[in-house]
Amino acid sequence: MKSSTIAEAQPSESSVYQRYAAAAQAVEPALCCPVQYSTELLDVIPQEIIEKDYGCGDPTPYVRAGETVLDLGSGGGKLCYIAAQVVGAKGRVIGVDCNREMLTLARKHAPAVAEQLGYANVDFRYGLIQDLGLDLDQLAAELSEHPVNDPAGYLALRNVEERLRRERPLVADDSIDCVLSNCVLNLVRQQDRRQLFAEIFRVLRRGGRAAISDIVSDEDVPERLQQDPELWSGCITGAFREDEFLKAFEEAGFHGIEVVKRQSEPWRTVDGIEFRSVTVVAHKGKQGPCLERGQAVSYRGPFKKVEDDDGHTYYRGERMAVCDKTFHLLQQEPYTDMFDTIEPREIVPLGDAKPFDCRRNARRHPRETKGMEYHATTEAVDGCSDNGPCC
Repeated sequence: MKSSTIAEAQPSESSVYQRYAAAAQAVEPALCCPVQYSTELLDVIPQEIIEKDYGCGDPTPYVRAGETVLDLGSGGGKLCYIAAQVVGAKGRVIGVDCNREMLTLARKHAPAVAEQLGYANVDFRYGLIQDLGLDLDQLAAELSEHPVNDPAGYLALRNVEERLRRERPLVADDSIDCVLSNCVLNLVRQQDRRQLFAEIFRVLRRGGRAAISDIVSDEDVPERLQQDPELWSGCITGAFREDEFLKAFEEAGFHGIEVVKRQSEPWRTVDGIEFRSVTVVAHKGKQGPCLERGQAVSYRGPFKKVEDDDGHTYYRGERMAVCDKTFHLLQQEPYTDMFDTIEPREIVPLGDAKPFDCRRNARRHPRETKGMEYHATTEAVDGCSDNGPCC
């Protein structure tokens, strides 16, 4: 299978492939924004990779030791080799790219980086980031044995693709702790973007997160600019509009979606439209049954009220009834320290819990958690803080 085949589907894809294939051979400064990385993490990375790295941000601070990390559009491998050091010998890093030239560059240096680190935990795979089920190396092997020469062969090939996705997926369901990407999502065709976010969600484990740096616009990009292959392949006119970028995470099922970094000044301005870099972190894990166990949370502030991604409203200082799933979710990132949690005095066993209607926003009376027959009285506690008596 020719590496150019993937890029021949439409002008934007072709221009992207050709430009990045060339950029794997010679440095092209126009493909990236200035980004500061931790210098100590760059020491083991060959200069050839550093020079041919094209990105607009650094999502690696959101990677943790021991995790399995997936880098979408891994290019020459710089982000993967940074993440490899963060996750350590017990972690694992997978890079996915559809550009053969970039994959060759990344794979070429893998043994040397592994020798310096003292362990090998990076694997580069050939595939489309909007179709993380299909391993293109495996597909190429199938095509070499069964070339496609007519419509019947094309129909048979579709069956082969589905079998490969099912039996030998490029990236399995629920297998990744953190998905990274650096200035690549904007290069995906408009018609494939819903599938792209669905695939990111599919491969993440419950409790996992996506940390994505990309270029966004402050206005809609006109069709005539989107059709410009130079602007599209330069990570400009394929940019998501900023609010729609965040909405894409929401529609895919993510929660706790944050803009953790936003470039104040635009990287480029074209026809009065500003294009800038943002880094977004989004979490997976709000799906599942809603069960009533008598729990409540109280929002600490500073806002009068806030609303979460499921439409629940939390009023500052008020005890809001929540299901067991939400109760535990709000104690995790990115909500840590935003809420006080109130358990019922008599814990409801999980097996006895009844369905909770999460569509309503209900206060929970203190007697619901203390118990209606609660009459306990306590003496004042001496020295109620480490700093001395209460009064």
